[in-house]
Amino acid sequence: MQNIIPVSKYTRSPVSPSILFVSQQLNVEYYNIRHFFVGINFAYSVLDKILGGIIMSKKTIITAAVTGAVHIPSMSEYLPITPEQIINEAVAANKAGAAVVHLHARNPENGQPTGNPELMKEIVEGVRSKCDVVIGITTGGAIGMTSEERLAAVPVCKAELGSCNAGSVNFCFSLIADKIKKPKYDWEIPFVKNTYTVPFANTFQGIEDYIRIMSEGGTKPEFEVYEVGMLSNIAYFVKKGMLKGPIYIQFVLGVMGGLPATVDNLLFLYNSAKKELGDNFIWSCAAAGKDQFDITTAAIILGGNVRVGLEDNLYITKGVLAKSNAEPVLKVKEIAELLGRELASPDEARNILQV
Repeated sequence: MQNIIPVSKYTRSPVSPSILFVSQQLNVEYYNIRHFFVGINFAYSVLDKILGGIIMSKKTIITAAVTGAVHIPSMSEYLPITPEQIINEAVAANKAGAAVVHLHARNPENGQPTGNPELMKEIVEGVRSKCDVVIGITTGGAIGMTSEERLAAVPVCKAELGSCNAGSVNFCFSLIADKIKKPKYDWEIPFVKNTYTVPFANTFQGIEDYIRIMSEGGTKPEFEVYEVGMLSNIAYFVKKGMLKGPIYIQFVLGVMGGLPATVDNLLFLYNSAKKELGDNFIWSCAAAGKDQFDITTAAIILGGNVRVGLEDNLYITKGVLAKSNAEPVLKVKEIAELLGRELASPDEARNILQV
């Protein structure tokens, strides 16, 4: 009997056995990850080698973004709020396969994001006491915080990584307000609506201050990139002599006001980073909301690292809330393993990132 090779209805190209297998295992149709073949500027034969795990021998780093400063408590009962909850979630994510955790602090009384350095220190020390995960802390804080508030925890915590937003962006999540009929706390609706009028400001002077203060404390900047122009900003500071390689970049897709979460845009960012920085960078990818697993799967195939967690997406599948950060970590771990990629341990991640 003749074997029939499935053909993509989008490219009329043969569907890779690797992609077909993964889509079957994850119970999704091929066209949900169709963008693997759209806008890719190299031959199908090379792509097939990528899918076979030949192109990249290094291991994949999974980062768990544990709580963030976007989602509000009314959206999910599983969003960690107190230091104890955030610590436990970080430790569980590490046990599930995350080599890195990205941490924010919240007011334990009502879940409001805060830049309180003592709260962040409590969280960082709690995680350190329970596991060997690589710790990254936010300097994004929350929209509306001053630079002083956002940077306050850096010299106190001396974390291995610190997020460094690579430019200003209209980071808007005001539409959350339309979905919440009965908020748990008074601050929630005004907080999210505020992002419609207040930009997420990251000036050149601000970025320089962040780089300098992190460098003084031995913290490596993790540059969050929402738009392609931000790569030029990073290149500027490399040329200025303020950054040593490898530069660590987190492509963040799917935020209202930033680049949409498509594989075309992921490839655009990666190719642009190559032009700006050469081989002097390591990259990871996060995608907000429903596109999280499609985009992180593409990132794994393309040789990148990935970030998941309740900061970026509250759902484990359509309509089903994730009950912990360990759930998305386990899901993306399964995807990586199905694609033949090994996961980095915390020590291997330290070696890769040079922290």
